[in-house]
Amino acid sequence: MTVLLDPTSERSPTIRPRLPRPQSLDGLTIGILDIAKSRGDVFLHRLGERLGERGIAVKYYAKPTNTRPAPLPLRQQIATEVDLVIEGLSD
Repeated sequence: MTVLLDPTSERSPTIRPRLPRPQSLDGLTIGILDIAKSRGDVFLHRLGERLGERGIAVKYYAKPTNTRPAPLPLRQQIATEVDLVIEGLSD
């Protein structure tokens, strides 16, 4: 069991099981979410290029600011368009 701490409300952590990892990335679409941290986009775009070189489909998304959670419409869009998401921090 994994405990996830939500930075907006750590008083009551959410406990949920981890989702199973895919056996392979072949045939999946990977979402790359830039959370608007300085130079995070550089790393994430390079990662996306490397995945693309392996024939893996990649879609890019960006939060409008790093100070707030991704807006609900963006989260819904990501959830309907990709199989898994890579998000990067850069502090």
